[in-house]
Formats: sequence, C-alpha cells, structure tokens
Amino acid sequence: MAATQKKICMLGAFAVGKTSLVQRFVDGLFSEKYLTTVGVKIDRKVVAVEARGDVNLILWDLQGEDDFNNLRATYLRGASGHLIVADGTRGATLETAIRLRDLAAEMTPGAPCLLVVNKSDLRSSWEIDDKQLSALSEDGWCWLTTSALNAEGVEAAFEKIAAMVTQ
Repeated sequence: MAATQKKICMLGAFAVGKTSLVQRFVDGLFSEKYLTTVGVKIDRKVVAVEARGDVNLILWDLQGEDDFNNLRATYLRGASGHLIVADGTRGATLETAIRLRDLAAEMTPGAPCLLVVNKSDLRSSWEIDDKQLSALSEDGWCWLTTSALNAEGVEAAFEKIAAMVTQ
C-alpha cells in the first residue's frame, strides 16, 4: 500500500533554523554554514504514524518571513499542515510565528499547526520563556522544543505534525 502524501509548510522568521531542521530530519546532517532559502526548497521523507501507516511528508521549506506581505499565498495552497519555527534565542521570532500561524489559518482553514521553538541547545540564552510558552498552551497551541544542532526533538516534531495531519 502506498504512503499517504501530506504537504507540510515550514514557516518562520529568517534564520530560525527551518532549513537546518529539515536537513537534520531528512538527511541526519547539520551544517554550521548558514544557507538562506530563496523561495521554496522541497524535500520529502516517509514517516510511520502509529495506527495510520506510512505518511510521505512533502516538506516545503519556505524562505524566512519577517515581512508578511512577501509570503506567497500560492506556497500555502494545498498544505495539510504547518510547522512554524521560532528561535528561542530571539524573542521577536515568536511574535513572527504567531502572526504566521494566523495567516496560515486564514489561508488554509483547518490545517493543523505545530510550533517548534528551536535551539534548545542554547536554552541558557533564550529570550522566549516558559511563561510565554505556557500562555500559548492555554490558548490551544501545540508546541515542542528542538535543536537542529544536536537533533534533540527533531524526529518528534516531524512525527507529531505527521500524526496531526492524519487525524
């Protein structure tokens, strides 16, 4: 039986680690070299979802968006879900993530969103605190922490969004 295909859009501000998370998940690699995504980069990986079988995640790694007028609506079309990334060491990226989630919800109603707060390996330098994350939980957000550098939480994040889009 063929795997179900699900398009997942990676959203977030510039330099939050979207590309690094995808590279870590798909290829098991991390590079210190910063690569700016221009437009969109598409990768895929099959994930086993308990009781649902294999899901072929088609990962659309969109360029960082600090200016929402530039986010191309066409990239979001047909998305089954969104993995929205914030950088724990840069508090402003959480505000960007919140605005991107609102935009994604408007453009793809009903598509689940998972917030990933990246760079857990630098937790002592975080500007995003537990109080902010607790408030998001109270508002119904689902979130996880990750580190593309040491792979902490990366598999769990992609497995979680795969489960969310197959419910």
